[in-house]
Amino acid sequence: MNIFEKITALAKRRGFIYPGSEIYGGLAGTWDYGPLGVELKRNIKNEFWRSMVQMRDDVVGIDAAIIMNPKVWEASGHLASFSDPLVECKKCHKRFRLDEIANSKFEASHSKQIQNTDITKCCPECGGEITEPKQFNLMVETYLGVVEGEKTKTYLRGEITQGVHVNFKNVISSTRVKIPFGVAQIGKAFRNEITPGEFTFRSREFEQMELQFYTKPEEKESMQWFEYWKEERRKWYLSLGMREENLRFFEHPKEKLAHYARAAFDVEYNAEGDWKEMEGIHHRGDWDLKQHQTFSKQDLSYFDEEKKERYFPWIIETSGGVDRATLFFLMDAYREELITNNKQPTTEEKEETRIVLKLHPKLAPYKAAVFPLLANKPQLVDLAKSIYSDLKKEFSVTWDERGNIGKRYRAQDEAGTPFCITIDFESLESKDVTVRDRDTMEQVRIPIDALQDFLESKLK
Repeated sequence: MNIFEKITALAKRRGFIYPGSEIYGGLAGTWDYGPLGVELKRNIKNEFWRSMVQMRDDVVGIDAAIIMNPKVWEASGHLASFSDPLVECKKCHKRFRLDEIANSKFEASHSKQIQNTDITKCCPECGGEITEPKQFNLMVETYLGVVEGEKTKTYLRGEITQGVHVNFKNVISSTRVKIPFGVAQIGKAFRNEITPGEFTFRSREFEQMELQFYTKPEEKESMQWFEYWKEERRKWYLSLGMREENLRFFEHPKEKLAHYARAAFDVEYNAEGDWKEMEGIHHRGDWDLKQHQTFSKQDLSYFDEEKKERYFPWIIETSGGVDRATLFFLMDAYREELITNNKQPTTEEKEETRIVLKLHPKLAPYKAAVFPLLANKPQLVDLAKSIYSDLKKEFSVTWDERGNIGKRYRAQDEAGTPFCITIDFESLESKDVTVRDRDTMEQVRIPIDALQDFLESKLK
């Protein structure tokens, strides 16, 4: 299995991510986050917000509406150019993005029939002839109104960016921000992807975490901010445990930049040799605000009190996918480790493979798991539940009394839980517990009244 298949299996088995609407046959490109997944995803968003908004004086946050006036998407260019080239197989009638045809690998069963044919004109499923490409708009349509036939067509937002720019004037007038400053946002977006796939990497419903940072319209200063945010975003992933060798920058070639863009880089993740886009850092110039001023007839320029002049600020954008970050943090943390099991001196050594998610403690869904050694001993269960209740007030912890300790350890390894706390008979007398480290599997005895301080020190 490749890494996508391994993570897909683990995610469902341990309650990170399920296929959307599975009991009804599913809905392509949609995913439901389970008990562990929702905690991991929330932790990622909390860390983004903490670093972008809470810890900075030059960034504020907003949460714009998902459904906006359709003129927003006309002004932003999404209705005219937010599209992918679509082709259809004349034989099986399946549809594909044109770039997928060019990059596809054909099955051996098709090799003879396409041997002397341009593979970019063949269906990757059946080898049939495909149509000429047509542009397919990715915006998801919806309708508002109570009277049938009089409903207004609008769209679910294809990105969260525009919600910031249309509120530029409101943010300026309601806060004390001065350029340079940023506006951060986390929220859902929707795209009618032609061929969603590779687990949550390409979905029709997804979540973004973005920063729109407004600078003076000066080349040197704006590019300094561009380079600053490039490095800040890279360091953010590293600070949460992502391995440096799995990250790189990809620069968009000048000839492929959007007409308004001055520079664009992607932060890419190495998925077993296949580098995937995780976050984009873009220099958008002043195009967005000028467009919205033209279409709305509202003044969206900025008055600089120090220079006593009015101008359109330039915009540096960092745009990352929450779902993609979640997926790649899972991939990066995934390990298959060969361990030796020899509990008794007379027992023959046995090797087994343990699957473990070495998630950074800040991201781990549960920071600790609490076990009574035996579930049928009331005195152990009572003490364990007392410890569990106390820790639960400060930390995200879980309770487990199923099966033997070894199986509980393996389950928590797969869940990414950094510490397992076992209450045994010795705990009743000595008032201490066994704490097992996920990464090293080492065990130490910790006094019960020192557990909170121990976890706090480790989680920091």
